[in-house]
Amino acid sequence: MTIQTGRLTDPAVRAFVSAVNAHDREAFMRLLTADATMADDGVDHDLAEWTEREIFSSHGHLEVDNESGGGRVLLARHSNDTWGEMRTKWRFVVEDDGRISRFETGQA
Repeated sequence: MTIQTGRLTDPAVRAFVSAVNAHDREAFMRLLTADATMADDGVDHDLAEWTEREIFSSHGHLEVDNESGGGRVLLARHSNDTWGEMRTKWRFVVEDDGRISRFETGQA
C-alpha cells in the first residue's frame, strides 16, 4: 500500500519526494546542504550528475511503500524512463537546519 507523499513523517524527506515527483530541480536543490553527498548501491556518485540522469532527465518518480527510522528510511518503488520500475531503499541524513546532507539509495 502506497503512503501518500503528504503523509510522510519527516518534513525534509516529504519535500524531497515531492520535488522528485514534481521534477522540480530548484526545490530539490534547496533541500540539500551545499556539500551534500549521495550513494547508489553503496557507491558514491556525483550528486548533480546522478540526479540529472536518474531523476530529472529520465522522469524519475517515487511511490513510497514504507517508512521507518523516524521517516528517514523509505522503501519505495522508483521508476524512470531508463530503468523502468524497481524496488528501492532510501536513507536520509537530515541536519538541524532541516536540509539533507546525504542520501543513499539502492535496490531493496
